[in-house]
Order: sequence, then structure tokens, then C-alpha cells
Amino acid sequence: MADFFANSVGLPWWLAYLVTGVIQTQLLLIVPFVGAMTFVWMERKISARIQDRLGPTRTGGKFGWLQLLADGIKLLNKEDLMPADADKLMFRVAPYISFTASYVALLALPFASGWAAQRMNVAIFFVLAVLGLEVFGVILGGYASASKWSLFGAMREAAQVVSYEVPLGMCVVVPVMIAGTMDLVAIADMQRGLFTNWFVFHDPFTFITFWVYFTCAVASVNRAPFDLAEAESELVAGFHTEYSGFRWLAFYMAEYGSMFTVSGLATILFFGGWNGPIPLVGWIDAEPDTFLHWFVNFLGFVNFVAKAVLGVTVMIWVRWTLPRLRIDQVMKTCLKYCTPIAAVMFLGATIWNGFLFPGGMPWQNVVLGTVREAELLEPAPVAAPASSQDHVAGGDRNSNRPLSIAARVAANAGSQLEGGK
Repeated sequence: MADFFANSVGLPWWLAYLVTGVIQTQLLLIVPFVGAMTFVWMERKISARIQDRLGPTRTGGKFGWLQLLADGIKLLNKEDLMPADADKLMFRVAPYISFTASYVALLALPFASGWAAQRMNVAIFFVLAVLGLEVFGVILGGYASASKWSLFGAMREAAQVVSYEVPLGMCVVVPVMIAGTMDLVAIADMQRGLFTNWFVFHDPFTFITFWVYFTCAVASVNRAPFDLAEAESELVAGFHTEYSGFRWLAFYMAEYGSMFTVSGLATILFFGGWNGPIPLVGWIDAEPDTFLHWFVNFLGFVNFVAKAVLGVTVMIWVRWTLPRLRIDQVMKTCLKYCTPIAAVMFLGATIWNGFLFPGGMPWQNVVLGTVREAELLEPAPVAAPASSQDHVAGGDRNSNRPLSIAARVAANAGSQLEGGK
């Protein structure tokens, strides 16, 4: 987009990058706002279906499509109340801290090949780090409300999020180890082809890792059955008991935005990202800056959003199906089950990909074609001098794609054979 404004429109490069950043930032604002309204409508309809009800049917036709717009207008018009004993500054700032953290995480999340506000070599680290900041808004909001129920809810949220970040991080490391990079675009591109190339089918350990990741993700975004921070039967409404109007809406949008982010991250790490189950259109064949290239990217965008929304739908389904856990059960699930299982899966995936099947499962070696074979045929990293500027640790600067574990193992094996001769 910056090239278009610089070359076609004639803007200076600094102004082209500035205009591009403003446009991308405004487009990303659609995700938390429209996404939150859409997910609220989905939650009301899914919960009604589970409880044998109809849900919204009066506003916007048979399916109540305009109910989400009516809810948004209602919240914007509600009075903004504040407790007399509340810390006014922290009370006002807390909702926006949570919303900003949820929104900024979307900056590094690619929606298609090249469709990312900011492509980063450490995108996974950035997303997890920023999402972890959302809990600060919850803690400040609960503390500043001058309410014991809000404070208890904030303390529960802090303990829960900090605990579940450990197994969540170990689960994320498994596909990163397989791909050999933390670049989300590169990870998704390595899963081209048939659905058998998706990392969730890479080995048995990765398959189990996804389910542990999904469980920890549900807990990290404070969704049922782990929604102890806002347990209505115990804490009135939890950490946002004293909030109303737009500030309450900011907490709500932060929650649904985080749900979409963790689902999108799972889509890229385990389910091929924007790549479909059957490669109907070749990504490599589409020349840059052509209609075919943009059309294929749009198809990938639709595919990615559909997968991420499916993950959000499962979270909603789980909320209205399972009962809420107690605080001791939530911590027990993390410390006795999720963390040990994630550690075992990480160790098993390391042995599997490093020693037993470094190239993946047999069917993946055949189907991956250009991606996997190109990685295996890349020159060994040890062949370049240590001072060479063309080679960097863990990747090839000329190809802009880091070497996977399979390529590193093959390169090391080749160098050992040459050394033996």
C-alpha cells in the first residue's frame, strides 16, 4: 500500500508510510467494534438454541440482525456512573488499558499473505506479551472501584491469567519449534497444500498440544467455565460491577477482541492460517500487484476469518454447555493437568521432530512439495562463515524464510557425513 501511494499517487515515502499506517489502524478498529457486536448477537442466538429458545427476533427481521446495533446505541446512551469513593483517574483509564491491549495485539496478526498491519519476526512473542497486559486494566478497574466484589474479581483474574500463561506459552513453542521461526506469515506459508500439511496433523504431540492451547486460551480470556472474575452468583458482576455505559462496553470489546485474537493465533499455528484444506488457487503463481494476487489474498482473508470465528463459536458453545468451576478447580486444572501435559508435549514434539521424524509424517513429505523440499535442499547454515552477512542464526537472509528443524537436522547430518569422509 505504501508503494501505491509513493509510486502511483506521488507522495513522499515518509508521507506514504504515514498514510498507510493511519489507514491500517482505522481498518483494524473495525475488528473489535464490529466483531464485538457480531459475537454478542452470536452468543445470544447460540445460547437460545442450546436453551431451546428463539433469541433476538424482533429487531431487524426474523433473525434479529439489528439487535447488535440497538444494543450498541443503548450502551452509548446510558449514564456514566462512578462510585463516590472510587479512584477517579484509574477508574476512567482501566477499561481503555484492556481495550488497547486487545486492539494492539491485532497489529501483528496477519489476516492473509501480506495482509498484516506490521509484519514482525517475533510476532508470536509480541501478541502474547501484549495480551498479557490486558489483565492490568482488570486489576486497576477492580481496585479503583472501591468495591470488595470488584477487588475479589480482579484478584481472581490476575491469579488465573498469570497461571495459565505458563502452559499457554509452552503450547505455542511447539509449532514455533517445528517451523523454526516466530514470524506468523512464514508459519502459515509453511502449511500450504492439503489440510494434511497443517501443523495440527504434523505429529501426535502437536495434535494434543492444540487442545491444551485451546483450554488455556479459554482461561486466559476469562471465558466460562473459567469466568471466575465475573461470577454472578458470587461477585455480583465481578471486576466491572461498578461500570456502566461506554466504559463497560470497552471491557466487553476487549474480551471479545481477545477471543478473536487467540482463535486467530490458533488458526495460524495449527490450522494453516489463510490456506484452505484443498489448494484450489496457487499462492505462488499469483504475481504481486495484480488482480489475481489481491483476489487470492481476499480468499485467504475470508478463510482465515471463517476459521477464527469458528474458534470463537466453540468458546461460546462451551460457555453455555459447561458449568462454572470453583477457584480451586481452576488452579488445579492449570497446575496438575495443563502445565504437565504441555511440558510433556513439548518434550515429545522435540524428540519426534529432532530425531524420529525430522521431515514430518510420511504423507507430509510428499504433499508439502515446494515448501518442505525447498527447505531440505537449502544450503547448510554451517557452510557459511561465522562472519558472513548473508547468513543469520536460524535462517537465510536471502530467502527471508528461517530454516525449520527438519532443514537444520538435514544440514547437520550432511555436514557430519562430509566430516567423516
